[in-house]
Amino acid sequence: MAAATGLIAGVSILAPLGAYAATDDHGGAARNDGDKTAAVRESIVDGPAKNVILLIGDGMGDSEITVARNYAEGAAGAFAGIDALPLTGQYTTYALNKDGTPNYASESASTASGWSTGTKTNNGALSVDIAGTPQSTLLELAKANGLRTGNVSTAEIQDATPGAQVAHISARGCYGPVKTTANCAAEALENGGLGSISEQLLTLRPDVVLGGGSATFTEKAVAGDWAGQTLFEQAADRDYQLVSDAAGLDAVTAADQSAPVLGLFTPGNFPTRWIGPEASVGGGDLAPVSCTANPERLDTGLSLASLTDKAIDLLSADSEQGFFLQVEGASIDKRDHAADACGQIGETIDLDEAVQSALAFAKADGNTLVVVTADHAHTSQIVGSTPPGLSVALTTEEGSPMLVSYGTAEAGESQQHTGSQVRIAGYGPGAANVLGLTDQTDLFFTSSNALALNTNLRSLSAAATLTLDQAAVAPGAAFTATGAGLAADWRATSEVSSSASTDPLGVVDVIDGRAVIVGTAPTAPGQYTVTLTGAQTGVSVSSVLTVAAAGTTPAPTVAPTPAPAGAVPGTGPTNGVAAGVAAAVGGLLASTGAQVAPLVGIAALLLAAGGVLVVVRRRRHGVL
Repeated sequence: MAAATGLIAGVSILAPLGAYAATDDHGGAARNDGDKTAAVRESIVDGPAKNVILLIGDGMGDSEITVARNYAEGAAGAFAGIDALPLTGQYTTYALNKDGTPNYASESASTASGWSTGTKTNNGALSVDIAGTPQSTLLELAKANGLRTGNVSTAEIQDATPGAQVAHISARGCYGPVKTTANCAAEALENGGLGSISEQLLTLRPDVVLGGGSATFTEKAVAGDWAGQTLFEQAADRDYQLVSDAAGLDAVTAADQSAPVLGLFTPGNFPTRWIGPEASVGGGDLAPVSCTANPERLDTGLSLASLTDKAIDLLSADSEQGFFLQVEGASIDKRDHAADACGQIGETIDLDEAVQSALAFAKADGNTLVVVTADHAHTSQIVGSTPPGLSVALTTEEGSPMLVSYGTAEAGESQQHTGSQVRIAGYGPGAANVLGLTDQTDLFFTSSNALALNTNLRSLSAAATLTLDQAAVAPGAAFTATGAGLAADWRATSEVSSSASTDPLGVVDVIDGRAVIVGTAPTAPGQYTVTLTGAQTGVSVSSVLTVAAAGTTPAPTVAPTPAPAGAVPGTGPTNGVAAGVAAAVGGLLASTGAQVAPLVGIAALLLAAGGVLVVVRRRRHGVL
């Protein structure tokens, strides 16, 4: 038999031809099992989707995926979740400097803001543009469009990735009132700002929030309706279901706007799944080691996969609504910063299990888009020999040594992010939009378009109405005003006014588009306008309240009738005022179209006096 004349890696040029692998084997490393054209074609599904689940591996660049896969599954292995999504692309992750020039090395706040809002921003900022203007997030838009919403992380829930969906602030570290007063003063509640990340989260009211960060909720609010109370006390007063362990979470059977779930299971970040030696100078020359289980790891009922399952169960309970859910595996990044290979590998495996949970639901549901990606790339690299910097040798699943290098910082310092593009993969309706090279901001549009979201928040509250339980009352009598249709507002301010004065009636939570104000009528007879204004959209609605003159009997309340054809509710306080003018001539017409009997003494109706505020707290209705 003739000797081989060509050079093939790993085979002697003198080896006989019979020593080569059969042509139908080639060593068995090929991953494709036949032609994939039909499978790819089948995986391209048009939207819209009913649900979207975004799973983010913080710092999970291609190298971090490969390190974890090699260690846990072998060089020829595959993750059952991360590697199973059929449509894969890459996206760029650069941020902006304040002058609008590109910053090629981004971090988690600017990157999370990119996919959350579709707008690039500067490093450190959350969901504002480089001028500091708040940008609507996917979670906010999903809620305003009537979807249920969830936010899950193994980090503190105020951290950059989960924080970008719920807050608008210039500095990612302003978790609570203390740091916000010190470092984000212009945005603090006491200075008229939106408040800290935690306070904005409570106001936005996602249906399900699960993660770490309980320490910040022991801080006390400095201003606002809950000044002097801890954020935990505030959350309880606003009807959140508070849970702190696996048993408490397991006992939760429903979550909605009346009783959202806030699960905070650690004071800070979750402990990692695995532990092992951190990389060191010359570490690659030491004997390879295996990762070990972390005895501090939380109950398995609080694994990222378990939290993902629970969030999906709660959010999908209403089969008509649809939902948006973001899930983050946070400590791939955090352990990469610490040059801790075992820590980052275990967190990648945790995320993979969460992806498996999301895919299982999506495949059974048939109408869910699942996207898996990272916020930015990171430091760790697989190398062939011990580098001059930090390294560690691990024994993989196959029993072979693998050297992992960390070369962007000295020992004991934080390893840096890298500016590489990262993987993005998708499954379900609209997933074809991740193919090829896209930018991080494209993920916002992929998700919002898949859900067919109306991104004009003001228009979603434009049809709001305000109804009074009684259009005419005695001086000093109680009355209730109910706003409806404020879909894109989380809080609403209210006031009672006349031609001579304006008195505030307080601020209330908006629950499922409803805001209820309970107040006391002014003591002087006259005609007044009660106005409710959405804090997020600025949409105002009004109704006329008449305080009967002394010695007269207020007209009985009449049930509201539909607004006249062609009426446009919710466009401003003039709706109620116009109705009041008609009422002063021959009868009273509330802004919702409710007509009541004529009242005696038009002159008395035009008198004005100050109102008195009565603050009433009603559980499960968001009423102050």
